[in-house]
Amino acid sequence: MIGTHLLRQVRLIDPIASIDRVTDVLLRNGVVEQVADAIETETDEVIDRPGLVLGIGLIDLYSHSGEPGFESRETIASLMQAAKAGGFTQVAILPDTQPPIDDPANVDRLRRLAQSGEVQLHLWGALTQQAAGEALSELVELAAAGVVGFADGKPIANPALLRRLLEYTQPIDRPIALYCCDRRLAGNGVMREGANSIRLGLPGNPAMSETSAIAALLEIVAEVRTPVHLMRLSTARGVELIRTAKAQGLPLTASTTWMHLLLDTDDLISYAPSLRLDPPLGNPIDRQALIAGLQDHTIDAIAVDHSPFTYEEKTVAFAEAPSGAIGLELALPLLWRSLVESGQWTAIDLWRKLSVDPAKCLGLSLNAIEPGKPTNFDFV
Repeated sequence: MIGTHLLRQVRLIDPIASIDRVTDVLLRNGVVEQVADAIETETDEVIDRPGLVLGIGLIDLYSHSGEPGFESRETIASLMQAAKAGGFTQVAILPDTQPPIDDPANVDRLRRLAQSGEVQLHLWGALTQQAAGEALSELVELAAAGVVGFADGKPIANPALLRRLLEYTQPIDRPIALYCCDRRLAGNGVMREGANSIRLGLPGNPAMSETSAIAALLEIVAEVRTPVHLMRLSTARGVELIRTAKAQGLPLTASTTWMHLLLDTDDLISYAPSLRLDPPLGNPIDRQALIAGLQDHTIDAIAVDHSPFTYEEKTVAFAEAPSGAIGLELALPLLWRSLVESGQWTAIDLWRKLSVDPAKCLGLSLNAIEPGKPTNFDFV
């Protein structure tokens, strides 16, 4: 943003400084120059739009990119446009592209594709070759190539491999994100097991498919002590396990996705294929436990887990649809309506869970919105 721009009576939300107020903000060449109740000065542009919000740029912990390999679903350019429209200035991409991000050359290739956009893309390096959960990737080389951390985005079924992986990555000092799910227990389930799965006649995926995998991982972490991030938490029992583990001092962070906070199995009466997710939407008790877990800091952050598919792929019966849904443009406004406008959370609470806390999970640093400081911010 070149030149001077005056944001007139914008709502400034800064969870670092715990600020939520209406004020004038003067920007010069994309840097905050002045924040005051009223600013009178000559500028290149005055932006005076009621309801405009200026906040620290949102950060998405993990999402999927269609490019390279699945450009019919989404390109890097369209992903960044969606992120920008939703207030996200940084997005971390999972390694399940084609080719996958399991080689330094692929890191460089994807970084070149993203270098011209306004949104900063971080890349998760694959923990295992082809993100297949069978053999370790060249993790030291991937770290040297600049990946933000390591994740397959899929469950790693072999506990011996998981232990070796955590032992090997300990000195590398990058975040390790793991998705806990026992596919054998999940079976052919397409929604969370419970009264609603019986009522709707859909195969149920039991909560224990998540919680048994979490329990096994926690035993490994307790022994090895490598910090890990548990992604896609979706069950009340899972929240309880992590709460206990954190109380015992295990080096953990955790996240859930935005849709698991807004919807549950009561909403599947429509059989809408866009609600087929992995992990599946929880029962109502799960959704309430996730919200409570965020409030008491058992769960550290909210992720989008943006997963693009073509219209043809998703316009099928619920049980046949691929798992995942888009969300970069939708997460902030829908979470705001559900949690902030209802009075459950403050605006600062929501903004923190979508910006500052994801940054901490990724090992990134953020500055408060103050004059003269380089700040990652956006207005929506």
